[in-house]
Amino acid sequence: MSEEVTTQESVMKPDEWRPSKNPWIIAIPLMASVFMYCLDETISNVALPYMAGSFSCSHNEATWVITFYLIASGIIIPAVDFFCKLFGRKNFFMLSIIVFTLSSFLCGISNSLIMMVLARFLQGIGGGAILPLSQSIMMESFPKESRPRAMALFGLGVVFAPIIGPAVGGWITENWSWPYIYYINIPIGFFVLAAAKTLLEEPPYAKRQKGIKLDAIGFTFLSIWLVCLQIVLDKGNDADWFGSTWICWLTFISCVAGVCFFVSQFKLKNPLTDLTIMRDKNFFFGTVIQMVLMGVMMASSTILPTMLQSMMGYTPFLSGISMVPRGAGCLIATVFSAIFITKIGEKRMVFIGLIILCIGGLAFGEINLQISLMNIGFPNLLFGIGMIMAMVPLIELSCRTLRNDQLTNASGVQNLLKNVGAAIGTSLVTTCISRFGQVHQNMMVGKLTDLNPAYTERLQHYASAFMANTDVASAFYTAKGLLYNQLLQQSTLWAYIDSFRLFAIASFLIAPLVLLMNRHKTT
Repeated sequence: MSEEVTTQESVMKPDEWRPSKNPWIIAIPLMASVFMYCLDETISNVALPYMAGSFSCSHNEATWVITFYLIASGIIIPAVDFFCKLFGRKNFFMLSIIVFTLSSFLCGISNSLIMMVLARFLQGIGGGAILPLSQSIMMESFPKESRPRAMALFGLGVVFAPIIGPAVGGWITENWSWPYIYYINIPIGFFVLAAAKTLLEEPPYAKRQKGIKLDAIGFTFLSIWLVCLQIVLDKGNDADWFGSTWICWLTFISCVAGVCFFVSQFKLKNPLTDLTIMRDKNFFFGTVIQMVLMGVMMASSTILPTMLQSMMGYTPFLSGISMVPRGAGCLIATVFSAIFITKIGEKRMVFIGLIILCIGGLAFGEINLQISLMNIGFPNLLFGIGMIMAMVPLIELSCRTLRNDQLTNASGVQNLLKNVGAAIGTSLVTTCISRFGQVHQNMMVGKLTDLNPAYTERLQHYASAFMANTDVASAFYTAKGLLYNQLLQQSTLWAYIDSFRLFAIASFLIAPLVLLMNRHKTT
């Protein structure tokens, strides 16, 4: 009987394989692992000041905790297909969960910055494979007619978890202690491991293969490219970008290594990653759009809490709460997508989502230093709705024209490029805020002159208030300092507003690419 089953599997086409268990049950441990991994992408951000205090280091030094996590995750993602062939996909998924859970414990007990950085690097190695593996397993487990609804659930986890990360991290840090942002992964990890052992099945094309050899050349070029790129993007703004010699050298090395990696993957007989899937029109344009979307999502999720904390005096928890409307938008859009995606069509829904995202970016142009959390809620709600409505159909649409046995490799390539897009987007926006702030400051400082009646009137008003406690000269000096501080605040606020408008422009510009994708699988 077993020989008959084996024979049937060997002649079965990849697209014909289906698991014996209910795919919605299989989705439970997969979504738990995705949520755990994606939550860790942003939950550490608000805890960095507390880590810096615990390890007696500067905030800038503490950011290596995030940098090394992203480096490790980026390196492992494109090698997912190779490790699936080496260990078998189910075994590799379980191994990734074990490494991620164990390293989370090590992060929590770290007593020095070096130990913390190494633990986070190990956590990135374990976590990097979770997202592409979960994506490919979910897509293969569901029949094609049910995939849009399955991807709606998957997209919710990918987008919703990083959004609530700052709020969860802020609450845990304020009420317990920063190590607990890592300890919460331990029970989830044990649950996912047990459920994966019981529920996951191995399709014939995802089983362990003998004689697999690592593409050492490609892996070396990949590692050099991603390590140098991530360091440049994380530290470039602090080092004045290309005004720094070491940034120039790392950029050059990263570009050379990146070109060598892509060339080698097309030339070698057994490459680390099969990049020929980039010739698929749906996959190529879908991946480009998702790169931009991830840049917008991660950059906006980073700068909004930062703006609220630095300019409006919000606590880490309250700044994280500001992202709740975005999470609510994600939930609303997920339900809407699951119900109407087959009626509206994937391409139309992606296009509508991008337009809503564009409107949300423009709506942030109305913010000022006196607004409340409620005023930030509406633009954030639009961001959440637009992000899910665009991202969810894209995941399925970009892989629709691929075979099942290509999905693991495709997920690895796609998630690698999405991570690169997120890193570039966050770094670019951080730099834009700094540069835009300088531009607005230079434009406004010319108004601080005695020839400007509004300036002299406000100066007299402030100085008269200070004269009760000091002499006239000191009062005017203090008043000028106060006005200049207000100018700096306003110029920085406008820089943030300009950055949100950039998100709107980016969403608008990539919308036409949706029209180039096919709705149906080509034969």
